[in-house]
Amino acid sequence: MTDTETDKLLPESWRDVLGEELSKPYFAELMEFVEKERANGPVYPPRAEVFAALEATPYDRVKVLVLGQDPYHGEGQGHGLCFSVRPGVRTPPSLRNIYKEMQAELGHPVPDNGYLMPWAEQGVLLLNAVLTVRAGEANSHKGKGWEKFTDAVIRAVASRPDPAVFVLWGNYAQKKLPLIDESRHVVVKGAHPSPLSAKKFFGSRPFGRINEAVAAQGHDPIDWRIPDLG
Repeated sequence: MTDTETDKLLPESWRDVLGEELSKPYFAELMEFVEKERANGPVYPPRAEVFAALEATPYDRVKVLVLGQDPYHGEGQGHGLCFSVRPGVRTPPSLRNIYKEMQAELGHPVPDNGYLMPWAEQGVLLLNAVLTVRAGEANSHKGKGWEKFTDAVIRAVASRPDPAVFVLWGNYAQKKLPLIDESRHVVVKGAHPSPLSAKKFFGSRPFGRINEAVAAQGHDPIDWRIPDLG
């Protein structure tokens, strides 16, 4: 993939703050690795959706950053937003648990889909630490360079004059704490919503805490309801 092709994939609102990353040696090696992987078999999400989270939530509109680990590795699931799946795809277990907590805390009904674009469009950056994955193999693109790039995304949001809320669920996400100045930003920590740690996640009431912080930062709170798609 050429520099021009990569630059086109990176949404315009993020180019000024992330463009420097694209010229670093690690990024060229990362792109080469991902293209080789695609030549050998399915890689998710599709090439055009690798930066979908940045596309859906422009840099200057980020109110909340939710950090996931890597994309879903099943066919048709991931589309570039962490925890989210395409319309028509069965809601994965971690997202079902997020919905259960949302229902228990806010009273919102559990939707019939796992498509989180309505959150992204309100300023919730749904960022995975690793942006691609080999089909059927979780964490298969871990440690290849994506973490350097997404650390740069976190730093970019953390360096804005306008504060944000960072949502770090689980130990993996919480390792990113050193990138965030907690005197300027609000960090909402908790157990990961996966079935392995859901008992600790349930009752953590994150949605109210996030919205309280968003409002205190001078922004409209997030409407967490996800409409049914029928």
